[in-house]
Order: sequence, then C-alpha cells, then structure tokens
Amino acid sequence: MPRSIIPSILLVDGYNIIGAWPCLKKTRDDAGLEAARGELVEAITNYSAFQGYETQIIFDAQYQNAAGSREMITEFLTVHYTDFGQTADTYIEKACAGLRHQIAQCLISRVIVATSDRAQQLMVQGYGAQWLSAHQLCGEVESAVCRMRHRYQSKKQPKGRFLANAIDDQARQKLAQLRMGL
Repeated sequence: MPRSIIPSILLVDGYNIIGAWPCLKKTRDDAGLEAARGELVEAITNYSAFQGYETQIIFDAQYQNAAGSREMITEFLTVHYTDFGQTADTYIEKACAGLRHQIAQCLISRVIVATSDRAQQLMVQGYGAQWLSAHQLCGEVESAVCRMRHRYQSKKQPKGRFLANAIDDQARQKLAQLRMGL
C-alpha cells in the first residue's frame, strides 16, 4: 500500500558506519569491503522496515572512476554509489537541502542522517535534519532486533506446556483417534 506521507527519511553514510561499528570493521578487515557493505545493508534493511523509514545508504565512489549508481533493495531502501569525485557527505548535504522543502510542506515528518562526522552533523542540522551518530544507530539497530525477536517469539508461544496445546485441532483429533485405536 503506497503511502502519501513518508514519516521519516534515513540517510546513512555507509563507509562512515562501517568504520565505526566494530562488527563491520572486523568483517571489512577479515572478508573485505564488499562483505561489510552487505552486512550493513542487511542490518539497515531490517531496521528500516521495522521503523517504517524510507532509507538511503550512501557509499563514496570518490576514488573510483565510475559513474554513480543506485540499487533498489526494497521498496523503501536504496543503496547509492556517488559519482566519481563526489563524497557521501556532499551527496547527503544536497539531499538534505532538497528535502527541507518537503519537511516545510509536511510531506515528510523528518530527515535523519546517520554519521559520526562532526562537520557533517553540523551541516545537516543546519538544513533541519536530525543527526544520529554511528554508535547511536548501532544501539538502535540492536534494540530493534531485540524487539523484533520478542514480538516474533511472543506470537509463537504455546498455550500451555503440553504438546497438544501447540498443535492445530485437526492434528489433535488424529492423535485422539490413534490413541483410541481407530
């Protein structure tokens, strides 16, 4: 169901987050940058879906002679690779500048930028965006995972300690027939 008003947009400075999260840093050092990007995208995909955010993860292509590209992961999550010579910071700044008009028109409720870059923090706040440090984002992602796990497990809890309480009525009837020798 398409939404006419997007509650929040999350812009993630991909390499900044990879360099700040210990688990992603370890993956980058052990298995390479591609593996770390994959882990970050997976974590943010789940987090964004749980929070209901429209999310963009931005990776620099600053030192690679390649055109920028965009990869749609889900309906509400895209991965952006910047143009040659463009940093994720400049991409995010331009996005915040463009989105501030949508905030003023109440088309979106807020823009959140996830980075630990202090200069970037000050810049995006000047455009009316909220700032989330890499450490805070990590905590929020972990918290969301715990809430998802709790929500999923609470739906699966059996009604009692007996197996018969955990199976459907048809299976229960078949077991009763077997027990009676029918």
